[in-house]
Amino acid sequence: MFPIQQIWLHMVDWVSAHAVMPVLDALHLEGLSGDPHDIAAALLIAAAQIAIIGFLFRPLETFWPAEKWTDRKLTLPDRNYTLMMLLGIFPLFTYLVLTPFSHLFGGADPAVSSTGSPIALTAWVPWFNDHPYLLFGVYYLVYDFVYYWMHRTQHWLPWWWALHSYHHSTRQMSCWTNDRGTLVDGFIQSMILAVVGLVMGVDPDEFAWLMLIGELVQNLSHTNTRLGFGRIFNHLVVDPKFHRLHHMLVDPDRPKLHNCNFGQALSIWDVVFGTALYGEPPRPTGVGDPVIDADNSFGLVGQHLNALKRFWATVRRPEGWWPGEVAFDPVTLRPIRVADVDLHHLVRHVQDPAPPVSGAADAGHAPRLPEPLAVGQPSAGAG
Repeated sequence: MFPIQQIWLHMVDWVSAHAVMPVLDALHLEGLSGDPHDIAAALLIAAAQIAIIGFLFRPLETFWPAEKWTDRKLTLPDRNYTLMMLLGIFPLFTYLVLTPFSHLFGGADPAVSSTGSPIALTAWVPWFNDHPYLLFGVYYLVYDFVYYWMHRTQHWLPWWWALHSYHHSTRQMSCWTNDRGTLVDGFIQSMILAVVGLVMGVDPDEFAWLMLIGELVQNLSHTNTRLGFGRIFNHLVVDPKFHRLHHMLVDPDRPKLHNCNFGQALSIWDVVFGTALYGEPPRPTGVGDPVIDADNSFGLVGQHLNALKRFWATVRRPEGWWPGEVAFDPVTLRPIRVADVDLHHLVRHVQDPAPPVSGAADAGHAPRLPEPLAVGQPSAGAG
């Protein structure tokens, strides 16, 4: 075992014994499911991630911003949700769901695969057992490849876009934006990636590190900074300039321009599959569809409810399952093909957006929502 692994295991043991188990005992959750060490590992990883975001990425937004903001009000829900997610929701989800789910793959020879998967990489290529760093590198290539195609599906399957559009709706993309998303969307993504990890035979500790690497790259790539990795390296790894173009507002004159740069950590997949976009100047972020942009008029709870309403209105309709880029009708929330939309209708909406109502939605006051469009005029296009 490598020294860093020994240090890590000692830290996990200590946090599990002195912090996690007492809380589980007090809540009568001990022995309910999973391993308390998984919560301890998730908490340590979360603490490291938050420290890196706060002390490394956040200063970049102050001293080297891509956009200069007069205030950061729209980033506050994202920051608060990130802290809730990393320090509470995800550790419990790991303990109560992911670890028990991994037991479904048990039964194989543990010398071949720690997860019990009969088609683990080490079962096919035992040579990897003697080269753990190369094995981890292959794990990450597969993990990131799956994420790339999952992300493209989030944009092209209407009911999934109804959820994922909440992540894109922010007008102030910051170092806290990566975790902006509904619990339903997060659950679907986590289960897909967990299944891939288990099938590959990834050990739970290794899977945690896979996620940490991916999350940190995404935290950096969402950061409001002009930082770039250069003409060569940015064709391999996602940098903030590259990912900011993925979050750009729709351009009515080039309506397909924003369908780009889907990679999580590695931009090589965008290069290979023709979705990479380079050389464009920084653009405002957000979504042109006023139904989605209305998320910015809500507080944290209202934002989630707004996204879930879009999801429910879409997933129960046949057109919600037909692949393609969609916007949403402001009255019925049904998905509308962007090809049937006059994207120039966005110009007024983008230039004069509804002002955010700080905390109004969560306090019971109705925020300003998009007005119904004239008969025969579809909703504004997505972006």
